[in-house]
Amino acid sequence: MPVNIAARRGAKNQRRKAVVAEKRKAELALSGIAGQVRQAQTEPIQHCLISDTIFEVGMGMVVLARGATPYSLTMATFLLDTLGLGVKDVFLRSLSDRAFAAHMEYASFGAPMAPIEPHHARKLLHDLVAWARTHGVAPHRDYAKIEPLFGAVDATASNLKFPFGCLALAKLVDDAVDGELIEAESNAAD
Repeated sequence: MPVNIAARRGAKNQRRKAVVAEKRKAELALSGIAGQVRQAQTEPIQHCLISDTIFEVGMGMVVLARGATPYSLTMATFLLDTLGLGVKDVFLRSLSDRAFAAHMEYASFGAPMAPIEPHHARKLLHDLVAWARTHGVAPHRDYAKIEPLFGAVDATASNLKFPFGCLALAKLVDDAVDGELIEAESNAAD
């Protein structure tokens, strides 16, 4: 009879260990970047923003924030270089609405942030990555892990065309020359 009790206790311990191991496995799956993205990509999009001057300056950010409520968000920030390096940096952060507002206020010091439709933002990212790859520049190593935060947003729904590289630089020069010409004309008129 004691052998039977010991065998049952051993079997119970094995089942308990299996349950604990499964819980650890589930926690690890959600603790990494890919797990956080998988968990958040089903939640509604609360904010999708872009630097207002991204094509004038050649650098800027795209920010996507998802959350079941506006008070608890998972935010992805993509740092973009439209003149040559593509997606330079990417990070994912879980934060409160107050922390999000503080982050956006800080990010807006360099350039104001403006709302953008998620399908346009995703198309911008896809087009920029494809363009940079044709010039031998790979996106940031975490881009492929974090970009799926867009979830079911369809980039092909956007028909926008974005200027990159020399086209963006030419636009910068044209705008600067136009600005100088307008300023020179207004000074000459005075």
